[in-house]
Amino acid sequence: MHPKNNEQLSALKAFAKALKVDFETTKNPYHPDFVAKIKTSKKQVEEGKFTTLDPSKSVWENLR
Repeated sequence: MHPKNNEQLSALKAFAKALKVDFETTKNPYHPDFVAKIKTSKKQVEEGKFTTLDPSKSVWENLR
Protein backbone atom coordinates (compact mmCIF):
# COMPACT_ATOMS: atom_id res chain seq x y z
CA MET A 1 0.00 0.00 0.00
CA HIS A 2 1.12 3.55 -0.62
CA PRO A 3 -0.49 6.03 1.78
CA LYS A 4 -0.38 9.62 0.59
CA ASN A 5 0.08 11.19 4.02
CA ASN A 6 0.74 10.41 7.69
CA GLU A 7 -2.97 10.29 8.49
CA GLN A 8 -3.50 7.48 5.99
CA LEU A 9 -0.38 5.69 7.26
CA SER A 10 -1.63 5.83 10.85
CA ALA A 11 -5.03 4.48 9.82
CA LEU A 12 -3.46 1.61 7.89
CA LYS A 13 -1.18 0.74 10.81
CA ALA A 14 -4.15 0.71 13.22
CA PHE A 15 -6.18 -1.43 10.81
CA ALA A 16 -3.37 -3.97 10.39
CA LYS A 17 -2.72 -4.05 14.11
CA ALA A 18 -6.42 -4.62 14.87
CA LEU A 19 -6.43 -7.60 12.49
CA LYS A 20 -3.12 -8.84 13.94
CA VAL A 21 -1.50 -8.62 10.51
CA ASP A 22 2.27 -8.23 10.34
CA PHE A 23 3.43 -5.19 8.40
CA GLU A 24 6.53 -3.14 7.80
CA THR A 25 7.04 0.37 6.58
CA THR A 26 9.87 1.68 4.47
CA LYS A 27 10.71 5.26 3.78
CA ASN A 28 11.82 6.48 0.38
CA PRO A 29 15.26 8.08 0.75
CA TYR A 30 14.42 10.71 -1.86
CA HIS A 31 12.42 13.90 -1.36
CA PRO A 32 9.01 13.72 -3.10
CA ASP A 33 9.73 16.89 -5.14
CA PHE A 34 12.91 15.30 -6.49
CA VAL A 35 11.07 12.10 -7.42
CA ALA A 36 8.38 14.15 -9.21
CA LYS A 37 11.05 15.99 -11.24
CA ILE A 38 12.67 12.71 -12.28
CA LYS A 39 9.31 11.27 -13.35
CA THR A 40 8.58 14.43 -15.36
CA SER A 41 11.97 14.20 -17.06
CA LYS A 42 11.45 10.54 -17.97
CA LYS A 43 8.07 11.40 -19.49
CA GLN A 44 9.64 14.21 -21.53
CA VAL A 45 12.28 11.84 -22.91
CA GLU A 46 9.60 9.30 -23.85
CA GLU A 47 7.75 12.08 -25.70
CA GLY A 48 10.92 13.12 -27.52
CA LYS A 49 11.14 16.46 -25.74
CA PHE A 50 14.90 16.65 -25.24
CA THR A 51 17.99 18.12 -26.88
CA THR A 52 20.96 16.04 -27.96
CA LEU A 53 24.30 17.81 -27.76
CA ASP A 54 27.01 17.37 -30.38
CA PRO A 55 30.22 16.55 -28.48
CA SER A 56 32.36 18.24 -31.15
CA LYS A 57 30.70 21.59 -30.40
CA SER A 58 30.68 23.78 -27.29
CA VAL A 59 27.61 23.90 -25.10
CA TRP A 60 26.80 27.38 -26.43
CA GLU A 61 27.09 26.24 -30.04
CA ASN A 62 24.74 23.33 -29.31
CA LEU A 63 22.11 25.64 -27.83
CA ARG A 64 21.86 27.96 -30.83
